[in-house]
Amino acid sequence: MMAQNKGFWQRHKYKLNGLVLVLPCWFLYQSLTPQFPPAWPAQQLGSFEVAPMPLNLEPPYAHHDEYVKDFYLTFSQGDISSIRQAYINIGPAALPLVQLQQGEEGILHGSRHGQHVHAIAPKTLSANDKVWLTLQTWQGELLTTSWSLPPQLLQ
Repeated sequence: MMAQNKGFWQRHKYKLNGLVLVLPCWFLYQSLTPQFPPAWPAQQLGSFEVAPMPLNLEPPYAHHDEYVKDFYLTFSQGDISSIRQAYINIGPAALPLVQLQQGEEGILHGSRHGQHVHAIAPKTLSANDKVWLTLQTWQGELLTTSWSLPPQLLQ
């Protein structure tokens, strides 16, 4: 009998098929157990107490031709239904409400349990930048607060 010289595929096809079956389980596990950075300290803003949490510690990314950074905000005090509109931007100062209303980026959306936002951001973050929350109530009250960027987010 002649010895058969099997190719790579013939020798390893069962191992590769097993790997293809195991990888979706690994990705499912990772998606069910996300690791988020800790929330930042809550601040009082009128009748609201707000705490932001970045969804990751990576730099801003391009989204619809604008750079944004994703945040999750929790409101531990105040009635969210009394908010007419709220925006977040990252920079040396809060953007004017008129400028924020021009686009769809930076606006908070979600439920009473938490709000998500694609915060308007520069391409690179610097030590002079802060996270600015601008909030307008249905009564026309305009509230603004800011958080300093942690060193982990600075490049």
